[in-house]
Amino acid sequence: MKVTPLAIPDVKLIQPRVFGDERGFFLETWNAARFQDAELDLTFVQDNWSRSTRGVLRGLHYQLTFTQGKLVRCVAGEVFDVAVDIRRSSPTFGCWVGARLSETNKHSLWVPPGFAHGFVTLSESADFHYKCTGRYHPESERTIRWDDPKVGIEWPIGGGITVQLSEKDATQGKALAEAEVFA
Repeated sequence: MKVTPLAIPDVKLIQPRVFGDERGFFLETWNAARFQDAELDLTFVQDNWSRSTRGVLRGLHYQLTFTQGKLVRCVAGEVFDVAVDIRRSSPTFGCWVGARLSETNKHSLWVPPGFAHGFVTLSESADFHYKCTGRYHPESERTIRWDDPKVGIEWPIGGGITVQLSEKDATQGKALAEAEVFA
């Protein structure tokens, strides 16, 4: 497994070793000892799986009180996945990093607590799987606007992709400047 810090070093791209031949492939998606060796000592309490169609944009979500770190991957299709640093004391506060995750590249992304997270589906459909370090707590969930110009995420949504948002993401997302964030 190769672990690469992105431009915001706390967010890590994880490239597993894939063993394949004409019959198919095998890879480890989670191994506690290997992640500990990579200085990612994580305990997960919940796994989630979502399916989305082209253009569905989920996020940018985070939980204030019951924080969640997320190990995310796309098991079918392709997404563009984003993490935004919302730790006010961080030198990268308000900055974002993104990576394409797909069934083809089999990459994962570690998004630690203190980050807002979201993704947009680039393929006809995508199955997205993530492991969480904290349980879902709806009263603690917050949303940053996906299109906040101060954050300036460069979503790859040209070429006929029409963004589709949930009612919550469309109406409850706040600009980073107005949002409750981490100290």
